[in-house]
Amino acid sequence: MANNTKIVVENLNFYYGNDKALKDVSMLIQENKITALIGPSGCGKSTFLRVLNRMNDLIHGTRLEGKVLIDRHDIYSNTTDVVELRKRVGMVFQKSNPFPKSIFDNVAYGSRAHGIRDKTRLTNIVEESLKKAALWDEVKDKLKQPAMDLSGGQQQRLCIARALAINPEIILMDEPASALDPISTAKIEELIRILKEKYTIVIVTHNMQQAARVSDYTGFFLLGELIEFSDTNKIFTSPQDRRTEEYITGRFG
Repeated sequence: MANNTKIVVENLNFYYGNDKALKDVSMLIQENKITALIGPSGCGKSTFLRVLNRMNDLIHGTRLEGKVLIDRHDIYSNTTDVVELRKRVGMVFQKSNPFPKSIFDNVAYGSRAHGIRDKTRLTNIVEESLKKAALWDEVKDKLKQPAMDLSGGQQQRLCIARALAINPEIILMDEPASALDPISTAKIEELIRILKEKYTIVIVTHNMQQAARVSDYTGFFLLGELIEFSDTNKIFTSPQDRRTEEYITGRFG
């Protein structure tokens, strides 16, 4: 196992009731790199993403076989503190979901939930997180205004700021730009590239050009199986599996 491997997934099977959604998936995810997951709808990409911070635990009747290690610790062991895990592994969803609160309170939410009450400290966290999410200059004079007043692209960057505010090591992104216009999408992509200097990022995307543009590694999922996983350039220029080639050339999916 390489020293810079952050997440190890071994022989992962995942079930919704009797339905097997992931079949024997193994993957090494590298630290401070962007890993993109591509494949047609319903092929297991989002399920796999949610395995990495145990979001699927919230769904009744799910079960998992295999191992998921973060920094060599099995996150599905009985000793894992799930609240602490979700602090380390932040998540940004497809549809921006700001809380019906002010911009400031959105970003401060996680820190307050973890017991930080000091006003100066919260102010610093909010400013720092908004700067990291490339949003500070646009909102610094309206922190008390409702987050809902922001544009779609700004709301999504706000949700990224909210994820960053609790100081995660890993950021999971489930189609973070699919609902955005091309200019907002370009801003999100640029932001993702900057963030990988400090964070390990796993992104699910339907947009293959986006995967090719932003990621270092790409995994192609089909019907719950990881068909191919390699560095992005290789996946897009010389895929080893015919099904990968057919998908990226647009013959299906």
